[in-house]
Amino acid sequence: MGWADIFAKVGQVARRLAVRARRGAVYALAFAGIVFALDWMFPPPIERGAVTGQWVSDRDGRPLRAFPAPEGRWRFTAELSETDPLFIEALLRIEDKRFHRHWGVDWTAMVRAAATSARAGRVVSGGSTITMQTARLLEPRRRTIGSKLIEMVRAHQIEARLSKQEILELYLTLAPYGGNLEGVRAASWAYFGHGPQRLTDDEIALLIALPQSPERRRPDRQSEGAAAGRASVAAKLEEFGLLSSARAREVEAAPLPGTRFGFPNLAWHASATVRRGASASDMRATLDAPLQAELETLLASRVAGMGNHVQVAALIVDRTSRCVRAAIGSVDRRRPGGWMDLTQQPRSPGSTLKPFIYAMAFDDGIAAPGTLISDLPRRFASYQPENFDRSFRGDVTVAQALQHSLNVPAVLALSEIGPNRFAATLSLAGAHPMVRAQAETSSGLALALGGAGLTVRDVARLYGALGDDGLAKPLCWTVEDERSEDTTWTPQRLMSSENAASVLSILADTPAPSGRVPGRLTREAPTLAFKTGTSYGFRDAWAAGVSEDHVVVVWVGRADGAPRPGVTGRAAALPLLFEIADRAAQHLGSLKDTAEPSGEEPYVRAEAALRRFSDAGAPQILFPPEDAELWAGPVNGRKARAFVMTARGDGQLAWYIDGQPAETDAGGLPIWMPDRAGYYEVAVFDDLGRSSAVGVRVIGLPAR
Repeated sequence: MGWADIFAKVGQVARRLAVRARRGAVYALAFAGIVFALDWMFPPPIERGAVTGQWVSDRDGRPLRAFPAPEGRWRFTAELSETDPLFIEALLRIEDKRFHRHWGVDWTAMVRAAATSARAGRVVSGGSTITMQTARLLEPRRRTIGSKLIEMVRAHQIEARLSKQEILELYLTLAPYGGNLEGVRAASWAYFGHGPQRLTDDEIALLIALPQSPERRRPDRQSEGAAAGRASVAAKLEEFGLLSSARAREVEAAPLPGTRFGFPNLAWHASATVRRGASASDMRATLDAPLQAELETLLASRVAGMGNHVQVAALIVDRTSRCVRAAIGSVDRRRPGGWMDLTQQPRSPGSTLKPFIYAMAFDDGIAAPGTLISDLPRRFASYQPENFDRSFRGDVTVAQALQHSLNVPAVLALSEIGPNRFAATLSLAGAHPMVRAQAETSSGLALALGGAGLTVRDVARLYGALGDDGLAKPLCWTVEDERSEDTTWTPQRLMSSENAASVLSILADTPAPSGRVPGRLTREAPTLAFKTGTSYGFRDAWAAGVSEDHVVVVWVGRADGAPRPGVTGRAAALPLLFEIADRAAQHLGSLKDTAEPSGEEPYVRAEAALRRFSDAGAPQILFPPEDAELWAGPVNGRKARAFVMTARGDGQLAWYIDGQPAETDAGGLPIWMPDRAGYYEVAVFDDLGRSSAVGVRVIGLPAR
């Protein structure tokens, strides 16, 4: 064979190889295409790992309440940044030490596991990587060779889609820990009562042992199995050099958790509000967990003596941002209505709307704080209001009418403003009164006395405007909303800044509850401008207040709206208002805390407070005025039962008529019902013994 033949033969072979190579490349490309197509058509169900429960924390990240995943499973998203790094290191050394080097399947471990199992005649180790275990958790199957092959394919698919950190977090979210517990976060809270951020050696060993056999090693049911599994893990960690011999023995001797801890359960109703409509697994509320916990305990103790059916709802709102710092939807879910969020239930607000009626009257120029207004029987078409004590005072100032919550002057002011306009203004501010349609528009004047439905949240929104220069804003529930500069709402002006300040000043001078030292005399207590309210039939007792930093609203009543005869807002809700305001100032701070320290000892500060008190002078009698003539006889066929006396002064005031102590009504107001015509001396004394007196003449009664 010559060289020509040899070259020809070589050429033929080369051409055949080239054809085969082209065919091989085509086959390879076709195979790759099929693989990619199958991968695209049948992706791993990674999204199942996103079906978790939700966790609501307070503004500083302290836990408030946990919500389970669907079907009642406790499963929460795991984050490596929130998990003890020693636990992660130990887990990888035991479960998948080449986790960061393989692509889903550790073939070295697979071969070793097969050889070990063959020598032992049973399955000793499955050789599954964490990625393969994650694939099995996403698609549970019976343990067969076919299932193992599917897991291997799925592991490669998962590795192609997720980073190593994401795979590990997915595994720690889905890993079974016995019963309805899934994921390291749920297990840590249920078995140890805290999150997985910091774990002890025995806790680490138990959390690694549990997923290997969740039901046989449950510490709350199978203590022997749990102890054996934990000891086995501790021995391996000792072998790997992660535990010393002494620490390994300590792990074996450590007590096991005998029961499951309950998940955080603070702010039951408020947490549901934060969660509603949110898609994130972890949410930060604007609430303060220590304050919330203290108020839940405080109000539960207070309501214990109010009857088996009584509930309390309360809100503490930041005066500037309107962020809710504490919220009580009900004090006890074992009581009737306890599962309802009573801050969202419309109730008659009683007299709590009166400050806004007068503020609008001030804005319109109809009245001013010192304007005299008539408190005498009056009929408005078919509507004839009466005062709470069924007595009338004659001419009083608007400030006095508001401080003593007189009904006729408030209705008179509302008739000038217009009830429909008043209701519309409240609605524009975000508080929507629920008013039943009536045949006569004059019946809308009942708005002044609570003839409409408002929620605790509505009232908080209105009083927030009163404390923020007359601007109404929505309540804020999440830290995300608090920090966001993108808002879809515009503050609505409810009243002018000047008149908001005027109304606050009037309310701040309202007599405090019995035994309460005025806030301006102490460094610890906040100064409150407040208003109480009692609905028709004693169904609802209210108190709303504005302090230097916060707005506080309290409602007391029955969830079914049944009456509680004789229970007023001043008696039932006002003491709670002051207690809650005190707790808010203690937990959240106050504008008083920003003052420069005086360096004075406590007793020096007390003496200074008394000096300021003394410098204020003796109390000033506002009603009755000096040399007044008071008509005590019949008016329009009805007899005025009593006069209510008012004064401006500090501390608890004591009233005397011709040297005899005056009576008080159910609301604690000083009243006087003359029994004869003639001259009287009306005197008032404060806590320091300072006094003022006026002489008045009573007419309209027989003289003695």
